[in-house]
Amino acid sequence: MKPAKIAVICIAAVAAIGLAFVVRAMGSSGGQPVATATAGPVVPARPMTKVLVAARDLDPGKRLEDADLTWKEWPVDEVNPAFITDGTTPIPVPPTTGEAAAAAGALEGAAAKPAGAVASVTRAATDMATGGAKADYFGSVVREPILAGEPIVARKIVRAGDSGYLAAYLEPGMRAMAIKVSVETAAGGFILPGDRVDVLLTQQTTLSNLDGASQASKFRSSMVMQNVKVLAIDQTTRAGEDEQSVVGATATLELRPSDSEALALAKSEGELSLVLRSYADTAGPSGRVQAPRESSAVRIFRGGAPETVVIP
Repeated sequence: MKPAKIAVICIAAVAAIGLAFVVRAMGSSGGQPVATATAGPVVPARPMTKVLVAARDLDPGKRLEDADLTWKEWPVDEVNPAFITDGTTPIPVPPTTGEAAAAAGALEGAAAKPAGAVASVTRAATDMATGGAKADYFGSVVREPILAGEPIVARKIVRAGDSGYLAAYLEPGMRAMAIKVSVETAAGGFILPGDRVDVLLTQQTTLSNLDGASQASKFRSSMVMQNVKVLAIDQTTRAGEDEQSVVGATATLELRPSDSEALALAKSEGELSLVLRSYADTAGPSGRVQAPRESSAVRIFRGGAPETVVIP
């Protein structure tokens, strides 16, 4: 074969190969790519729940209200069993331990306990199973300092009805003292926990002359305490939302130590009554009222005729 033919054949073969590559590139650009990058493994989103936390720093003795609490998103796998959740997301139950078994035994034996103990155990079991509503903790008293954003746990608060609630609710330096009341001596039952009252003492006195002869007895009334706070009526420390009156046999008042001594003395001298104060009159002084002078009788001689005069 002549060299010229060989050169023509080689040029044709190279051209054909080049044309094939051009046609293949044009076809691939209009369709799907031949190979795609392989994506990494899909990481599932962590399940979240809502945990009840402090909306601001809370000091011991603080009575919880709506502005003190808030819900915060929290990973389910990091929720401590002591946390309070809203109950919308199931929380994994930890394996049964000796303490859990003891708690279960306590639940089984709850029927033999007083009604108050049964209520506490039932509420604890319900809270563990379904979480707790935010409003259920309004009125609770802070027992230990709680920082803003810190989860609310049972050991740091005292809920109404729990043991130690009244001691935690008392202001520092104050004392709680109960007195007997009735519907008549407690403003018809319209005095509720948290109200401010005056305490009146009604007693029977007998006036004596200078020679020791006694006259007919008479009653008198005087105020012994003013603007004192009512902590509870019987064992009710917080009236219900729609409750307008509470009828009980005792009223527990918040007093200073010296005032409690005066009130104890007044209890032995006569009958005590509570007088409800207006909300507009709660800013005045609180505590013991200066005791009035006792009435006495003197004999005055006018023209030889004695006359007895009572000095109030």
